[in-house]
Amino acid sequence: MQGPGGEARHRRPGGGRRRFDSSRDAAILRAALEGLAERGYDLLTMDEIAARAHAGKGALYRRWPSKAALVSEAVLAWREELGPVSVPDTGSLRGDVEAALAAVPDFSGTEQRQVAVLLGLATAASRDPELGAALSGPLVGRPRRALAQLLERAAARGEIPPGRDISLVPDVVIAMSSLRFLLGEVPDREYLRRVFEDVVYPLVTAPAPGPQPRRRPGRAAS
Repeated sequence: MQGPGGEARHRRPGGGRRRFDSSRDAAILRAALEGLAERGYDLLTMDEIAARAHAGKGALYRRWPSKAALVSEAVLAWREELGPVSVPDTGSLRGDVEAALAAVPDFSGTEQRQVAVLLGLATAASRDPELGAALSGPLVGRPRRALAQLLERAAARGEIPPGRDISLVPDVVIAMSSLRFLLGEVPDREYLRRVFEDVVYPLVTAPAPGPQPRRRPGRAAS
């Protein structure tokens, strides 16, 4: 079938719009990361990402509804290249923590550039609710779930006392790591090991607080 001007129109059998060629995903995500490193989130546009990836802007929008969605997927793909977020079950809390620390990127060499990208995105996300929502999954949700699973396994083994509330512990670790980033420093393995040794272990292994004794009514002590 030909359209105006005689150009050929390609249709899928049964009609409808052609599917996006997913084989271009890697090049587009890489182009987004490169653009973020050079331009920053606010100045980077979908047009520029398309040009860097040698793709049409329409093709990008058929795959990602917005720049925020594309950037968040690019960050997720980069994080997965650095190593797994899940933690194997080694049989002990300390063993699981060491396995998790072994998977922490060392952020050396070219990865330092990506640290700058993450810092820039954190700043942009504070002004852009859509970006913040898109990034919450790859940057916060996945490590939070992995840490929660690690602690739940320890509780099931009896390494954490019954009744100990551990629901906020993953957020404590993530918040301390995020603060490290915001201060321009990398939360490397040694820093995270200190967080677990000095904060997490003492917190989760301490006896769970029991019910507070009820005070008898009476005169206050003088």
